[in-house]
Amino acid sequence: MTATTERDARFDTARQVADAVLFEGYVLYPYRASAAKNRLRWQFGVLVPPAWAPAHGEHSFQRTEVLMEPRGEATLSLELRFLHARRRTVHRRREDGGFDEVAELRLPDRILVPWDEGAEERVELSVPVASLAGDGLVLPFARPAREETEPVLDAGGRSVGRLVRRTAGAEGVVRVSAAELDGPYRVLRLTAVVENTSPWTPQDGADASREAALPRSLVAAHLLLGLSAGSFLSMTDPPEWAKGAVAACDNRHTWPVLAGGPGRADVVLSSPIILEDHPAIAPESAGAMYDALEIDEILALRTATLTEEEKREARGTDARAAAVIELAESMPPEVLERLHGAVRGLREITGPDAFDGPPALTEPPSEEAVFRPDTPWWDPAGADPAGPPPDRIPVDGVLVGEGSRVLLRPGLRRTDAQDLFLRGRAALVEAVLHDVDGGVHLAVTVEGDPGADIRREQGRFLYFQPDEVSPLEDA
Repeated sequence: MTATTERDARFDTARQVADAVLFEGYVLYPYRASAAKNRLRWQFGVLVPPAWAPAHGEHSFQRTEVLMEPRGEATLSLELRFLHARRRTVHRRREDGGFDEVAELRLPDRILVPWDEGAEERVELSVPVASLAGDGLVLPFARPAREETEPVLDAGGRSVGRLVRRTAGAEGVVRVSAAELDGPYRVLRLTAVVENTSPWTPQDGADASREAALPRSLVAAHLLLGLSAGSFLSMTDPPEWAKGAVAACDNRHTWPVLAGGPGRADVVLSSPIILEDHPAIAPESAGAMYDALEIDEILALRTATLTEEEKREARGTDARAAAVIELAESMPPEVLERLHGAVRGLREITGPDAFDGPPALTEPPSEEAVFRPDTPWWDPAGADPAGPPPDRIPVDGVLVGEGSRVLLRPGLRRTDAQDLFLRGRAALVEAVLHDVDGGVHLAVTVEGDPGADIRREQGRFLYFQPDEVSPLEDA
């Protein structure tokens, strides 16, 4: 096989996830340009021109560092992928043959409107690992400015307008190097830096807006890295001897994970969206819906409920939006039913390790592995009938319940980033909740939150466990 064929084969599985990263938020439900959520797009992995970045809190570069153990004369394959925004305007044909730019062009099957499309771009590199020592390699790239015109024809083949797509120039550079580390094994730290080097300088006024910077930006930029021989080390679950070296890696605005399928370690996806090792697209997914933070079933059902006028605008917004409309309309009931839910990671436990309780999780499950308990792991009829659970619980020797004030002190265990921002804030306990496993949860609202009344009305609280709070003096 040629080097390109080998690279494509190695990246094939990882690219399915990379596509989801590339088009995350590209066009959101209800897939119309007029929808408010589609007026502020492209929030992940946007590398803006360096002259624009400092004053607007965005970045012009991303840096990936990962450890690898190459074997023999290994070759490193690198693929930078990003979207290049292009501005599309709509023009109506006049009777004299000229064209006027318009806000919309209505056709029987679609409504064409101005829109920013995204053209997929790739920068590819394949080099011996040995050539990356020292200063490594520098690969500059450029995408020139251009203008393209597409005629718009009616059902009879007559010209009724045109679409004009204008693409601004964008420039960048990829810097790749590798340094051998001291230790019991031969390990190299691979560093890959992607920079936007576009010389565009914003002027005062409208030209200084993000809308002006986007066409010169690298949008949803991410890297695929592959070794022809050898393996990468996991950044989230490295071997004990490598934990110090992994912790010393400096990743900026991106995060590398093992990709390419379970059990493989020769491919890495470095993405602006934090993923786990070996991410995968759910096999039940019938097609791309460009919103990986939503559930396909919900998106398919919502899309099917759009009015015909809304679907016409969606079809005219973007070819990918039109594909989503067609997918939702043509999805057979049995395919939609598959989206309703799937159970993964359960297996039957027999022998001395068998127990009555929730099913055990395994990684990865086999196709035939299922959990078949003789009785439900929780039976409401057999629940403890001793009365309602207590509405106040002891915390550090103080009874805490509805109306108590507590200090939030979430730890690293089972805590997400949003909880960590609340460390040290005072909160009001709204309720003490008990789950069927005997766990206790405190529903709270944060003091000073202007939306606290709305949270109470809707029952949308923040939840902490007793060991994540401390009672305040007046509790």
